[in-house]
Amino acid sequence: MPHYLRDVPPAGVLYVVHEALRRGFTPGDPEWVNLGQGQPETGPLPGAPNRITGVDLAPEDHGYGPVNGTPELRTAIAEHYNRLYRRGLASQYTAANVSVTPGGRLALNRIFTALGDLAIGYRDLDYSFYEDLIGAHLTRLSPVPAAVPFAPAALTALVERAGIGAFLLSNPCNPTGTVLAGPDLADLVDRARRGGCALVVDEFYSQFVYDGGPVSAAAHVADVDADDVLIVDGLTKGFRYPGWRLGWVLGPRAAIEVLDRSGGGLDGGPSRVTQRAALAALDPGYADRETAATRAAFRVKRDLMVDGLRALGVRVDTPPAGAFYVWGDVAGLPAGLDHADGFFDAALEQRVITVPGHLFDVDPGRRRRGGRRHGEYVRFSYGPPAGVLTEGLARLGKLIG
Repeated sequence: MPHYLRDVPPAGVLYVVHEALRRGFTPGDPEWVNLGQGQPETGPLPGAPNRITGVDLAPEDHGYGPVNGTPELRTAIAEHYNRLYRRGLASQYTAANVSVTPGGRLALNRIFTALGDLAIGYRDLDYSFYEDLIGAHLTRLSPVPAAVPFAPAALTALVERAGIGAFLLSNPCNPTGTVLAGPDLADLVDRARRGGCALVVDEFYSQFVYDGGPVSAAAHVADVDADDVLIVDGLTKGFRYPGWRLGWVLGPRAAIEVLDRSGGGLDGGPSRVTQRAALAALDPGYADRETAATRAAFRVKRDLMVDGLRALGVRVDTPPAGAFYVWGDVAGLPAGLDHADGFFDAALEQRVITVPGHLFDVDPGRRRRGGRRHGEYVRFSYGPPAGVLTEGLARLGKLIG
C-alpha cells in the first residue's frame, strides 16, 4: 500500500464482496450465487414495461447542470409524490422541495454534511452504511441509539431523554424488512413535528411493500415547507436502475437550499444524461406499471426464499413485509454454521455470498462495549432472479446437510 494512504477498511456490507473477491468471485460470474446483493434484478419482468435502453439528449445535456438537479426532473419527482401520496391535500411538493443527487449515499452525505451540532437518534439494527455515515461526523453529531423493535413512542422518549434534534431510519428496513405504515408512520411524523425533531427517512425500498402498496412519510406531512421531514429515495431499487446512480431528497425548500450548497462542495451535482433518462422512468404510465410488476415478482421470490430457508432449518420468525431481504436466524443449525461468520465462510466455499447480521449492528465510532451483536443472524437477498435463488438454496442445502 502506498505510504501516503491510510488503510481504508471495506465499509459495511462491502466487506462481504471484498471477502468473496479474495476467493475468486467476480461480479456477474455465473458460477457464483450472490445472496448478499443489495440491488434488484434489472432485466425484464412479467407485466413490466420495456427496460429503458436509450435517451435522446438535448444540447444543454453536454454541460454541467444545476447542483440540485434540472428543473424538469425536480418537477417530475415532486409530481410523483403528490400523485401517489398527497392527492387532495392543500400543501403540495414543488421543484423547490427536491434535491437530485448522484445516488442515494450521496443524498445522505449531503444531509449529514449539512447537519449542525446536535444529538441524532437511530435504530441500532439498520442499514450498515449508517454507522460510517454518522461516524464520519462525530465532531458535530452525538449518536443516540433506539432499541429494536422500534415503535414511534421511542422517538418521543429520545427527544425527552437525550434531546435529539434528528432521527434517521430506513423504511422499509434494511435488513429486516419491517415496515412502518399507516397509523404508525403517521404517529412517527406527528411525534417528530411536536418534538421539534427532524426526520431523515431512507425510503429506497418504499415500492417494495407487499401488502397495501408503496409507503412514504410524504403522506403524513402536514406542510411540505414547515415539517422537517427529509425523504431519501431514487431509481435504484423500486425502478430497478441501480447503475444510473440517481437519487433525491424531498423536504422543506429551506432545507433543500442548504443541500444545494452542501452538494456544491461535495459532489457537484448529478449527470444531466441520467436525469434526462429519468424523466421517462417517472412518467406516470411507466412508473406505475414498473413498480406494480416489481412488487408482484418480488412477492413470489420472497415466499420462495422464506420457504426454502425454513426447510433448511434457518428460523424466519416473520416474512419480510418490505424490501427484498430475509433476516434469518442460524442459531439452530449444526455446529460451525450456527453463527453468522461461520455460516458466511462456509457458504463462500459453495460460492454463495450471504451477509453476516452483525454488520447491521449500527455503532458509530465503535464505542459500545461487549462486541458486535446480531451474530446469530444472516441477511439473505432475494434480489437475484428466481432461478438464481433456487440454485443458491440448493447449494446451502448441500452445505447444511
